[in-house]
Amino acid sequence: MMYVSFIFSAAFIGYSIGSAPVISYHYGAENHMELKGLLRKSIKMIGIFGVCMVVAVEVFAGPLAHIFVGYDLALKELTVSGFRTFALSFLFMGFAIFGSGFFTALNDGLTSALISFLRTLVFQMAGILLLPMIFGINGIWISIVAAECMAVF
Repeated sequence: MMYVSFIFSAAFIGYSIGSAPVISYHYGAENHMELKGLLRKSIKMIGIFGVCMVVAVEVFAGPLAHIFVGYDLALKELTVSGFRTFALSFLFMGFAIFGSGFFTALNDGLTSALISFLRTLVFQMAGILLLPMIFGINGIWISIVAAECMAVF
């Protein structure tokens, strides 16, 4: 799951890094209408990518799990089930990553760092510690989805 997650998050990170100079330029030039247009287009594109990633995981969870854990049927079934739940995090991940990059491009490092810190440490740790007590093993997979969702808000 983490290998696929790294690849998918790399796409979001790449987009955020690639769009940052354009955002910074328009912010510095005080082209607020262009900046708002870039933000709207980026949000739409990230949303579409997130949905496509979730669909891809839902379709290919079995073959991807087989590559890594095909030697154990029970482990493969657990992985497929967990991966399909974990995949919902891609709906939110791109927005959190882009949000952090967007604030960096606007020269607001504090907000950017706060988003990153909360997303990767606080929310994930809280979710991993609390949600398995409520949902059992599924709480582990849900914790990443919850952390990404909270980071967006």
